[in-house]
Amino acid sequence: MKEKFSVHKKIGANRSLLEKIANERWCMKNNLHRSGRQQTGKKRTEERVSVSEKKVASECQKDHDRTGMLYLVATPIGNLEDITFRAVRILKDVSLIAAEDTRHTRILLEKYGISTPLTSLYDQIEREKSGFIVEKLKEGRDVAFVSDAGTPGVSDPGYILVREAISSGIRVSPVPGASALIAALCVSGLPMGAFVFMGFLPSVKSKRSQLLEKMRGEEKTVIFYESPNRLVDSLRDIGEIWGNRQVVVSREVTKIHEEFVRGSVKEALTWFSEKAVKGEITLIVEGFHEPKRLLSDEEIIRRMEVLLDREGETVSTKDAADRISGETGEPRRRIYKLLADYRDERS
Repeated sequence: MKEKFSVHKKIGANRSLLEKIANERWCMKNNLHRSGRQQTGKKRTEERVSVSEKKVASECQKDHDRTGMLYLVATPIGNLEDITFRAVRILKDVSLIAAEDTRHTRILLEKYGISTPLTSLYDQIEREKSGFIVEKLKEGRDVAFVSDAGTPGVSDPGYILVREAISSGIRVSPVPGASALIAALCVSGLPMGAFVFMGFLPSVKSKRSQLLEKMRGEEKTVIFYESPNRLVDSLRDIGEIWGNRQVVVSREVTKIHEEFVRGSVKEALTWFSEKAVKGEITLIVEGFHEPKRLLSDEEIIRRMEVLLDREGETVSTKDAADRISGETGEPRRRIYKLLADYRDERS
């Protein structure tokens, strides 16, 4: 291994007004008593208190008439301490919490002593359940939505609910916090001034290859989520289509077994091929840079001819491309295409 490879509802508005009025009453009476002008002061006090009480009544009516607020609350991605004070307060204050997995969210709520009622809202029922949530919001109830981990709607449920709420005139407010992709990116050591997040790579090889082919010229840092069961296959496809770029595989971020594997695609492949991969994966790949071609097309063909002369026509194009790519560092896909065209012309 090279040295550079490393593993390593908004509540309490009316209460505040009432408290303000009570304080105002006390202050006025105290001042009047000191000045000896109680009768005149009493009348002024009543007038001012009357105005304040009308203001409270107006605020109460507005509060009664208003629709609820939908909060999208970010939750920890592993370490339960990674939650904001505001997020805890909101989850306590709202009338209802919609959760991707109520069993998972209940663990977080119990840790922070939150007893707000829960209802489920996961991918398969988001479209039909969103109507129920919107009705609660129309009734004036504040609702919070949380996914299993991180920021809702980012490769998680949430988009349909937010869209339905906005179209119904419901106010939607973010409660920012943890995000797996940002957490992994900021410690990656790869450029982060501009990046592209693509969510999960397709599970089917043909679709995954199509996406990688389409994006092979993307110059910005690219971020994927990936299943531990598909990580090796995805790294292999990235190597074949994008070449031996620098990658960072972030695993179990913020958890006990947090791991960051930094190096080339080949180095990462070697590392993860030798062990069982577990946990949540964020895969970060450096953007495209026009490579300096070490070999001309003619030199690659010449190397192919030498190989055929030495070992005969039984050498497959795939094996020849693998060997020449390994010897020269040139992208395997480029070499394979050149050799395939060369053999077609000869046949």
